[in-house]
Amino acid sequence: MSKTIITCAVTGSIHTPSMSPYLPYKPADIASQAVGAANAGATILHLHARDPENGRPSGDPSHYAQFLPKIASECDAVLNLTTGGSAIMTLDDRLKAALHFCPEMCSLNMGTMNFALYPMAEKQRDWQFDWEEPFLRNTDDLVFKNTPRDIAGILTRMGQERGARFEFECYDISHLYMLRHFADRGLIKAPYFIQFVFGVLGGMGPDPETLTHMIRLADTLFGDEYMFSVLAAGRHQLPMAEQAIKLGGHVRVGLEDNLMIERGVLARSNAQQVEKVRAIIEGLGHTVATPADARAMLGLKGADKIAV
Repeated sequence: MSKTIITCAVTGSIHTPSMSPYLPYKPADIASQAVGAANAGATILHLHARDPENGRPSGDPSHYAQFLPKIASECDAVLNLTTGGSAIMTLDDRLKAALHFCPEMCSLNMGTMNFALYPMAEKQRDWQFDWEEPFLRNTDDLVFKNTPRDIAGILTRMGQERGARFEFECYDISHLYMLRHFADRGLIKAPYFIQFVFGVLGGMGPDPETLTHMIRLADTLFGDEYMFSVLAAGRHQLPMAEQAIKLGGHVRVGLEDNLMIERGVLARSNAQQVEKVRAIIEGLGHTVATPADARAMLGLKGADKIAV
């Protein structure tokens, strides 16, 4: 029976607090929702921090320190810290927390791209913070910088020096070729955990045919040395997740990527999304991978090796 990894992206820099009262940005809420997601079946917790005073995305280790120890002490899920942070952060700011806490896993964006979120600003809402609307509207001129030098530096500092494994976030076909390039350079080793990202304007659209093409290309480039997972933004989250499961892949859900649980209904927690995708996994005859399963499947260093 196939084991499916559920990654839950608890909070992040894509959505702003105003878009949902259930999106956690204060440390106690991030911790509570992360542990709740793990208890619901999340194998891996993908984590960002926010400044609790103003809701802004933060790379400050002191902000992470307000929720990471609680999460680590109350569940066994694999902790996966962002190295993407926010597209408006410097690379040094994006890396501060990961360098400090030495997690088992990190996310890693595999190429520079347009990261266009400005259509989100068109919907009428009461903005909670004054930075939110200008930030979204200005993403029509936003480039998310992830150059080969940036990627090599992250692979060296986090992977080779600190023993982290990676969730390789691939928003486009070119990102798979970039991943192959770094494998050929010897900076990463199999198994490769590839997160196909769909539905962000500037990257791949959420089309089933594109997913099957990405799998065929990854098969060509990596043979049997990789596993894939699917992240689809917004309303495409669960349909694309179901397709991924049917094709033998893993899934990512969470309020970072999608604020809804069904059409017109806000998800009240990350756990609610985990429960829904877990039902899909089990309904298709698969089992949800435990954190111990994921550690074995991905060759992780173990929770006792992180600095939390």
